[in-house]
Amino acid sequence: MKDLDVGLTGHQKIVVSEKHIASFTGNLNVDVLSTHRVVLLMELSARNAISDRIPKGKITLGTRIDIRHFAAAPLGAKVHAEARLKAIEGNRLIFHVAAFHGFEKLAEGENEQIMVSLDGFKRRVEKKAETMKD
Repeated sequence: MKDLDVGLTGHQKIVVSEKHIASFTGNLNVDVLSTHRVVLLMELSARNAISDRIPKGKITLGTRIDIRHFAAAPLGAKVHAEARLKAIEGNRLIFHVAAFHGFEKLAEGENEQIMVSLDGFKRRVEKKAETMKD
């Protein structure tokens, strides 16, 4: 992965809206940014760190996320996530990720993604879909 370097960084921002809050996904009466949206925000920041350096015909797939969610962000909060590529191990990319509301850290941890062939991945998924037709 010649175009990927440890230290690459990426960012992603959102303003917390109704579709991002915990009560939208079933945690009733909890109108704060949901943990699964925090995870998505951090994974997107990791992808943004490398999106312009992924070789043609390759994609990354999230394979592991390990975070701690420290604080809540209310509706209307401006939240941003940051990711830094901290290790490359074969086709595995390991990122340090964090999410913030202003200067308050909301969450922090690691995100692992693997780089695979898009065509090969599609073939595997299509094969699974075929076995489901029986």
